[in-house]
Amino acid sequence: MLTTKKPGLDGTVLKTIALALMVLDHIHYFFQFTGLIPEWFSMLGRLSAPLFLFCAVEGFAHTHDRKRYFFRIWAIGAGMGLLTFLMLYVGLFRRPDGFYPLNGIFLNFVILCILWQGIDWLRQGRIARGLLAVLGPVVWGFAVVLLAAQPGMATTMVLLGSTVLPAWVCITDGGPLYLIGGVILYLFRDKRPLQLAAWAVWTIGMDFFAVWLAVRGQDGFAFSQMFTTYYEWYGVAAVIPMALYNGRRGAGHKALFYWFYPAHVYLLYAASWAVCVWTGAA
Repeated sequence: MLTTKKPGLDGTVLKTIALALMVLDHIHYFFQFTGLIPEWFSMLGRLSAPLFLFCAVEGFAHTHDRKRYFFRIWAIGAGMGLLTFLMLYVGLFRRPDGFYPLNGIFLNFVILCILWQGIDWLRQGRIARGLLAVLGPVVWGFAVVLLAAQPGMATTMVLLGSTVLPAWVCITDGGPLYLIGGVILYLFRDKRPLQLAAWAVWTIGMDFFAVWLAVRGQDGFAFSQMFTTYYEWYGVAAVIPMALYNGRRGAGHKALFYWFYPAHVYLLYAASWAVCVWTGAA
């Protein structure tokens, strides 16, 4: 029986593109101190996080086991969050020049899985459960702030909020704007043109216009810096591969995409540590 290949990009291709762009971005991130890595590595890398977000939306919507999907992401996110906490508060594993990685995108996905499930429950008419799932992560973030203000509680709350009980106020990679973008993509996932248009408007609004309004009064600011310095908004170009998604999963390689993220982060970090010592940058 012959099968017709559906035109467009399947999920595996999208994730592979995102992965390649992420590696470019992180090469610039970890080795920027050398002055040898071009800025365009990071410019291209702006497309990576939106593409992974889009793929996570599709993955969550189509997975046959949401609990397993969630706990796999939670385990990786909590583990990386713990390492970041140890680097920040204990000083362990810091590069000799004081740098340490803040990569923790999986914690965003942990929160988003809860929000996405809540949205589905609300659509099914399970109002109490849906509201709890949607409002819970929001309230928890504010609770972390309030509890951290109590004497002797700050370190404990940051530890919880950046590991086993992720709080949006503790996430250093992505954060609230990224979470809202994920909610937008999920709300309109069955209406692709509206989905991509809404996400693009949100991205341009927050990453271009809001940033421009915030920095335009700074001494020495020139509008051209919106294209050379404040280029987070370049991620809006991710709508192009998103629009080419054909709805197919593709070959999969699930384990690769889950474990490549922490593996490449710490391998690049170790390599940058060696270069830092070798060049005397510390």
